[in-house]
Amino acid sequence: MMIRSKLNFLFLNVGHFLDHLFILIFATASLHLMSDWEMSYAELIPYATPGFVAYGVCAIPAGWLADKWSREGMMAIFFIGIGACSILTSTANTPLGIAVCLTLVGIFASIYHPVGLAMVIQDREKTGLPLAINGIFGNMGVACAALFTGYLIDSSGWRSAFIVPGILSIVIGGLYLLFIRTNPTIPETAATTTANVAETKQISRQLLIRFFSIILFTTAIGGFIFQSTTFGLPKIFDERLTELTGTATLLGWYVFLVFSLAALAQLVVGFLVDRYEVRTVFTCVALLQSGFFLFMIQLEGVLALLVAVAFMLVVFGQIPINDVLVGRIARTEWRSRAYALRYLVTFSVMASALPLISWIHASWGFDLLFAVLSGAALAIFTGALCLPTTKKPLASDAIAPSNRG
Repeated sequence: MMIRSKLNFLFLNVGHFLDHLFILIFATASLHLMSDWEMSYAELIPYATPGFVAYGVCAIPAGWLADKWSREGMMAIFFIGIGACSILTSTANTPLGIAVCLTLVGIFASIYHPVGLAMVIQDREKTGLPLAINGIFGNMGVACAALFTGYLIDSSGWRSAFIVPGILSIVIGGLYLLFIRTNPTIPETAATTTANVAETKQISRQLLIRFFSIILFTTAIGGFIFQSTTFGLPKIFDERLTELTGTATLLGWYVFLVFSLAALAQLVVGFLVDRYEVRTVFTCVALLQSGFFLFMIQLEGVLALLVAVAFMLVVFGQIPINDVLVGRIARTEWRSRAYALRYLVTFSVMASALPLISWIHASWGFDLLFAVLSGAALAIFTGALCLPTTKKPLASDAIAPSNRG
């Protein structure tokens, strides 16, 4: 069963990589479509908004189906469905057509976070490091979206940027189906279910409400920061690294470099939240975000590249913190729905961020956006200060595996 667990974890990590890659292909492809369709950046990027709305809203039914039916079954649907919809996106010939296809991508992309993260922390007492490793794969998907898309655009056109990863995801989905059919899960026993419920009941209703209120508040602000930085970075570099970039491939390499280095921060934060008070780690990360965003204002060239690495380190570093908190307070049988609620808030805010990014960029440029992001990070800092002291898991189900995969 140890081998099965490691293979399952690998599939989940690959799924996180693909989820973030697919959702950000358009962020780089849009730079090429601007000339093809004779549209400005501000005019084009709002067509991605419906996809991000679906990314958030559909997390709720995806989490419900996973808890009630099968988490592994939902993951298989994710791999195959998102791959097929990405290939479909390559056939779009108008902005409206690509908006419809990106919405379908968003629907299937919404499956991963409520389902995959619940599976990652299943049967684990210390969840920070596994979530951090899984988060690195997701962030490498963010990084590779710009790199692969830029390379494929330069070599064979923007449509191939949707086709190639689409085929790859369908193949992986087929392998995952074979894996779960030949390696069935161990059913949960009544004894372990009772033990898990008893542990969870130790959390008072008042404390539970307080935790989730803070989680949802910081999740909303964090989603805005994450979307603004990950979606906007290719365009930020296009404007501020003019002497360093010349092709879509080179631009993609710089974005890849920043995201890849920043992804390592999740390992550090994952290690820290397993050993120290979450509130302390959270407030430090938020303060660093605010400072680096302020420093980025009016920067260009190599210095802008270095500061971009710095602020992405703390943006990515924040990601495992709320996931760890959800894992500590959510019972196994409704954990997918808890993650669904968390990511409904995240991705709904991410969707609304696109028109705001467009408006700010068209009216004032990216300097104002960095000032807004600095203030948003201070709001997260305030929310993190309100967290109760939590060094130990509150609702560990290391002894309570789920029968739903």
